[in-house]
Amino acid sequence: MDPADLDHRARTLSGIVPPTVVSRLLELGHEEEVERRARRGEWFCAREWALVLGDRGRQEEALDVLAPYAATGWWTAVRAQVELLEQWGRAEEAIAQVRPHARSGGFELELLARLLARHGRLDEAVARLIPGIEDPGLASTLVEVTEGAGRDEEIAPLLAARIPVGHRCEDPWCCRGLDPDTAIGLLAAVRERQGRVDEAIALLHTRHISSVNARDQLADLLARQDRIEELRAYADSDPHGHAARCLAEVLEERGDIDGAIAVYRQPDDSRADRVQAAVALAGLLGRRHRGDEAIEVMRTLADSLGDPDDRVVDTLCTRYADHGRAADGLAYLDALSARRGGREEWEFFVLRLRLMAARGLLDEGIGLTRAHPEGDTWSAAWTLSDLLAESGRIQEAVAVLEAHGAAHPTLLAGHLIVLGRVEEALQLLQRREPKRFVPLWSGTFEAEPTL
Repeated sequence: MDPADLDHRARTLSGIVPPTVVSRLLELGHEEEVERRARRGEWFCAREWALVLGDRGRQEEALDVLAPYAATGWWTAVRAQVELLEQWGRAEEAIAQVRPHARSGGFELELLARLLARHGRLDEAVARLIPGIEDPGLASTLVEVTEGAGRDEEIAPLLAARIPVGHRCEDPWCCRGLDPDTAIGLLAAVRERQGRVDEAIALLHTRHISSVNARDQLADLLARQDRIEELRAYADSDPHGHAARCLAEVLEERGDIDGAIAVYRQPDDSRADRVQAAVALAGLLGRRHRGDEAIEVMRTLADSLGDPDDRVVDTLCTRYADHGRAADGLAYLDALSARRGGREEWEFFVLRLRLMAARGLLDEGIGLTRAHPEGDTWSAAWTLSDLLAESGRIQEAVAVLEAHGAAHPTLLAGHLIVLGRVEEALQLLQRREPKRFVPLWSGTFEAEPTL
């Protein structure tokens, strides 16, 4: 086994049996096939078979399945072994397994540090992490593993030293290593757990980038600390809307549903903001079993936009289907199509099929799909095969996919397995396409600038 090849196939799912198909094989009782493939270089078969063996108390056999993969040094396989060992209560073996890989730092050292901290060896974890504090991942791990351990006075100055006074990064590539915004966020987390909440808030107000992964650390802190009026004021000034969402979430948790609704009903300047607020409000109303109101919110938005995008229409149709009003959803799509001169793009047509399925009109949906101008394209084959399979017409679903070659190998393999054509399905998946290497630069450099 070659670790680079293993990693390429696992990441791209090319020439390999993917996790969904492995699960399907096990679900339909093909354990022997999964075991056989696991011992022939099929990583996802090996991973799932090891889990099965571990659940049955056959721990050594499970480790033996993963051993050839881990022996290559491929980190994904090593981590899988480590996670199983810890899960089985064999922490020392797990730690020993990680140590050789952690010398280079990175994810491997993060895992080792968490293992050490979870199993009573925090001092060693901290000693290993501090020299690498310039790495954002290692710095975050350091803050995480020291929570509640009485090490905050030691950790805080290390983070503070990495916050340059008066400097702001204008782009993600400005500061190498631990950037100021990340250091500010980590130091604020330490100050909050020290009880120095005002200092944490003041720190977070100095960030250049306020939201990461659609969450705002300052908003979340204010919510945790029950500083609702400050959160409300911050939400009014937050251009991303993430603080407003946090405010609505905390009000909903407290049972102040009207207050949460009012947050989402605030006037928004841009179309994107209006869509985001309406989708969030519809979700809130749906959770509170107020489906008709959720539909009304999305319908009002869609009508006000004149030419709504697929996200708006998708959310509206989903609400219609979930609330047992599929017929109303179909009527809306009819009206939308009429406004567009009878046109119905494929994205909206798929929503129509979903609503028809909710009404049990699968055969009618299949007929409409075949008649659609895009019904014979490779992209439509996926939708049509799903409808046929849901109707129990697996053979026809297979025929539709086979007509488009290898366009949807995973979906086709799943249907073939249901029909008992396991070997054929796996051969289809294991066809290896040659790796395509695309150069980062395909032009030429001029010796002299062109005037």
